[in-house]
Amino acid sequence: MSHRGRHFAWVCALGALGLLGCAGLGLRSGDRSANDSEIRPDAPPEYDLLVAQQHVLDGNVVEALAAYERAVAKDETSAYLHRRVAAALAQQNRLDEATLHARRALELEPADVETRLFLGQLYRLAHDLPAVETTLRSERGEPIDADAAFLLFQVYLEAGRLDEAMTAAQWLVVHEPAELRGRFALANVYQRQGKLLEAERTLRDALKLDPGNLRVYSALARSMRERGDRAGEIRIYREVLDLDPDHLPTLIALGETQMDGNDLDGAIVTFKEIERRFPEDMRSVVRLGFLQYEARDFAGAATRFERAFAADPQEYEYVFFLGVARRRMGSADAAIKAFQSIPPEHAHYSEARTQIASILERRGDYQGALVEVELAASRTPDRQLELYKATLRAKTGDFEGAVADLKRLLEAQPEDDELLYNIGMLYGEAKRTDEALQYMHRALALNPDNASALNYIGYTWAEKGINLDEAERMISRAVELRPDDGYIVDSLGWLHYVRAKALSEQGRSSEAQKQLAAALTHLERADELTGGDPVVSEHLGDTYLLLDQKRHALDRFEEAIRLEPREGEQPELLHKFENLKRELR
Repeated sequence: MSHRGRHFAWVCALGALGLLGCAGLGLRSGDRSANDSEIRPDAPPEYDLLVAQQHVLDGNVVEALAAYERAVAKDETSAYLHRRVAAALAQQNRLDEATLHARRALELEPADVETRLFLGQLYRLAHDLPAVETTLRSERGEPIDADAAFLLFQVYLEAGRLDEAMTAAQWLVVHEPAELRGRFALANVYQRQGKLLEAERTLRDALKLDPGNLRVYSALARSMRERGDRAGEIRIYREVLDLDPDHLPTLIALGETQMDGNDLDGAIVTFKEIERRFPEDMRSVVRLGFLQYEARDFAGAATRFERAFAADPQEYEYVFFLGVARRRMGSADAAIKAFQSIPPEHAHYSEARTQIASILERRGDYQGALVEVELAASRTPDRQLELYKATLRAKTGDFEGAVADLKRLLEAQPEDDELLYNIGMLYGEAKRTDEALQYMHRALALNPDNASALNYIGYTWAEKGINLDEAERMISRAVELRPDDGYIVDSLGWLHYVRAKALSEQGRSSEAQKQLAAALTHLERADELTGGDPVVSEHLGDTYLLLDQKRHALDRFEEAIRLEPREGEQPELLHKFENLKRELR
């Protein structure tokens, strides 16, 4: 009888004699750690084997190994016991010792395929490729079986020996014609070789064997993605969903691929489907909210953030974005309520208070806005908040005090062009434009690439209709420096509008139309970059009005009003809106 046969016979015999209980092994129930009572030098190796197996069940790997070693010491000719010792040693990452016992097991039972595979894995971990090949190949050089061939494929692939990996994969396909792993292996090699069409064909062959296998579809989608074939990747996902409409990972992968391809509408449809089928998947609900926000469906975004926050009331990030979405909807009071619910210890607290300050500032409640900025600064001291505080202090009527605060900072940092710019802004807010421009020019003298100062001077001249060529040069340079700053892009669009209006009044309609086209391009980009701003919306309304697109103009004026116009900066907005509304009636 072989050692393996003897082992099973011993286990059966011991079981029949009722010796498998904890008491029989010298282990107390609830306390199965190694102790002197379980060590019995005179007991047969079968006893130590059972002790080891009990320790394995209890998760006591050290004690299990000790018991296996006691057993193999009593029967050094048992291949099975050597394998058990090798496995226990490998579990503890003692690979050299594990290899010695696995080799001894193979010497004792050279025909045992499982031992060869285990030893092959140990050689693989040791990066000993020649030993792997010797262990897993027959005398004729063929893999001893399909598992050995697959292990050889993995080892060759890891070593970058793609030709040999291909040979092993092809051997698998031939010897396991009804199995998928050979085709997966073959496709993997093709992908490593950059032969992506061949990889796809191989996976399509795999689908013929198992038409509904989602792993094959997943590999196909990955192959399409690596080829840059986004449409093909999406087609694969839709094939999967035809088979299983409720397969969440595929739905998410489809939505992500649509997002990567800037297919915002398609991604929204997909994540709405996820929400319908898996209403408890809050991560997808939140992603849908962000997608809807990007698509300017602020009400839809607010609904999703509200749902997510209701599901997890401690996740204040959701309520912050809820406030942002409500603000974009024009629901300022609801936005304030959301922002106020964020506790001081949260990362978004300062930003939430700054959002409230911005809303109050637009309403003309400068004192309330100042209080909010001070709350924000108390948690997150920040230079920009200090500058914002000075701006609000000036708006509360303490202009001299605000200027004095910034000038004190300037005394300590006389070369700080940003401080000069902010002092200029205070003078600009006070309608003292000449002094504002002086500070802007001083800022540019220190830093000719101060984009904010360039923009301020250019926009101010555009508003006055003077120095338009120089104004365009300055604003264009500011756009080069900060191409994604929506307010600077708005200035460039507004300059083109000013030019168009002058040309139109001179009867030069063809030239005016060109300027209006440029104005519209820049203003629409500014609207996208700012995410919605009352001044940008009013500028778009003025441009559409000059283009005689009155319905579009009315919509933009209405949007500007909904976004809460900035007091003192948009005095004619409501008047223009009411006049145009009456005219269109």
